[in-house]
Amino acid sequence: MQEKTQILDQPAINRALTRIAHEIVEKNKGVSNLVLVGIKTRGAPLTKRLQEKIKHIEGVDVPIGELDITLYRDDLEKATQNAEPQLKDKNIDVDLTGKKVILLDDVLYTGRTVRAAMDALMDIGRPSQIQLGVLVDRGHRELPVRADYVGKNIPTSDKEIIVVRLEEMDEIDLVSIYEKNS
Repeated sequence: MQEKTQILDQPAINRALTRIAHEIVEKNKGVSNLVLVGIKTRGAPLTKRLQEKIKHIEGVDVPIGELDITLYRDDLEKATQNAEPQLKDKNIDVDLTGKKVILLDDVLYTGRTVRAAMDALMDIGRPSQIQLGVLVDRGHRELPVRADYVGKNIPTSDKEIIVVRLEEMDEIDLVSIYEKNS
């Protein structure tokens, strides 16, 4: 893979997350009854960052959690698909029943990860509403999934890959487009 274009640097990622935090507060008329849940891997640190930004805006610590939805995926090898779906890992210390859950991920592509995460959330509790926030929406949906909050829309071709690197895991904040090797 060869890097083609850098899309977002650290200040741009920060601005996008600040905007998303304001949009979440505005759309929900505050933060009452909200829970932020990040999809592992990079949705989790984005969730923590949004929690901090919302606290700065509203003065309230919104509860957060994280999901590893690997075993809920419908595009795993057939051998794994025959097993009952199970959460590989979850770290959600609040009852989701009746809550507005803001599901967060780094990149929205086909919609399959989001579908799997919604299935996992419904197995944990019964939220009153699920909203979706993503740092990058790259298009190419296979399922009817639309993000409520988007940091940046980046139209891509099928020959491109979006790579999100975050300081918490990669020691740098950067979003780039890479060209797939043929």
